[in-house]
Amino acid sequence: MDLFEDPQDNAHEFSVSEISGAVKKTLENEFGFVRVRGEVGRVVIARTGHMYFDLKDDRSVLASVSWKGQVAKLAHRPEEGMEVIATGRLTTFGPQSKYQLNVEDVRPAGAGALMAMLEKRKAALQAEGLFAPERKRPLPYLPEIIGVVTSPTGAVIRDILHRLRDRFPRKVLVWPVAVQGRDCAAQVAHAIEGFNRLTPGGALPRPDVIIVARGGGSIEDLWGFNEEIVVRAAAASQIPLISAVGHETDTTLIDYASDLRAPTPTAAAEHAVPVRLELINWVDNKGARLSRAATQMVGLRRQRLNDLSRALPRKEELLDTPRQRLDMLSEKLDGALRGYTARKRIALTETAGHLRPSLLSVRVGNFRRTVDDRAARLKPALSRSVATVRRDVDKMQAERRLSDGWARIVERRKSQLDSLARLHSTLGYKATLKRGYAVVRSGDAIITDTKSAKQAGSLEIEFADGKFAVGGAAPKAKKVKTDDGPDQGSLF
Repeated sequence: MDLFEDPQDNAHEFSVSEISGAVKKTLENEFGFVRVRGEVGRVVIARTGHMYFDLKDDRSVLASVSWKGQVAKLAHRPEEGMEVIATGRLTTFGPQSKYQLNVEDVRPAGAGALMAMLEKRKAALQAEGLFAPERKRPLPYLPEIIGVVTSPTGAVIRDILHRLRDRFPRKVLVWPVAVQGRDCAAQVAHAIEGFNRLTPGGALPRPDVIIVARGGGSIEDLWGFNEEIVVRAAAASQIPLISAVGHETDTTLIDYASDLRAPTPTAAAEHAVPVRLELINWVDNKGARLSRAATQMVGLRRQRLNDLSRALPRKEELLDTPRQRLDMLSEKLDGALRGYTARKRIALTETAGHLRPSLLSVRVGNFRRTVDDRAARLKPALSRSVATVRRDVDKMQAERRLSDGWARIVERRKSQLDSLARLHSTLGYKATLKRGYAVVRSGDAIITDTKSAKQAGSLEIEFADGKFAVGGAAPKAKKVKTDDGPDQGSLF
């Protein structure tokens, strides 16, 4: 060995990963399972669902992590400022040369920390208005169906059913839930929302009121009813909700969000329904009072009617005066009729005195003479008018006879003209041409023998269907209109 050789030159060389793995193995073997008490620092939940937070005291900080599956199982979510006891395994994160605590469980460090967290959560929810009195709904006086959210195996449901049976039996729907532990809050919130989603009058009818009940216990046992999801479900319920969690001295956040807080589950059943016997007695009492009031009213009305009837006259006395007045008037009727008849007779006599026959004869003679004079004056003019009218009538009759004669003459001439037209069409030379004959012309002259044909310079022969020239210069073709068709030109 060289006396001048450095001993460190013989040390083993480690890679970075080997050192990181050795440190990780040593740390996990030494601190495999630990419980650490400290104050929660910053809390970050990644989009993957993993939660990263710090545990600290007055001198040091310990990085902590809970994976997504562990976060879902935590009974208490760490919040900044809480003092907690975290349970887990100490490990390292090689890429950043850091160690951290893998937290599997978190519990508040004592009742003081729980109450501080409870007050902080209560203040936040109250600031949102979830505990406002105007949000609370009145309970139905006599619900048909009552929904109960509680454990199906505990004494609470038996106490509620027993109390309902004693007071006023009603239909009860029980939604079984865990009333403590990590699953309590989620199941209670789901039960409240499930009751609200039921259809009224359906196969599983919707309850008219909900009771959330649990027996007494420590603050840790009742912590599920302080969770935010439970409080929000209770505040959002459209069905009136009664909270009966714990004993009378126990208070949870669901009590502030519910429509009514009952000190015990038995008291919740008492608030839900009235006492049936008391209700029957109340109805009977009201019915008796109504009957007594009606009887008393009828008696008072009868007494009042009797009192008023004493002041009224008898029916016989009511007719005495009119009957006497009728007798008096009937006695005066005969004399009044006789006097009236006498007055009318006198008036008739006075009027008849002015109607003497001689006076009427004079008036009739005067009227007759007036009529005769007027008739004498009107007779010449009337005669002239009659003569004029008679002449006009004679003239009109003569004109009518003349018009009828001309019409007959015109009709007769028309008939004769039609006969001549038919005769012309039958005997005309056109009809003869149609039977196979022809007309020979020389200029305007008609050729009827061979001598005239020889002397003629040129001839024109007309058939039924057209004309053509023979000998000499052929005349210019021209259209010939026939009776059987359109005009046709010469064939030559």
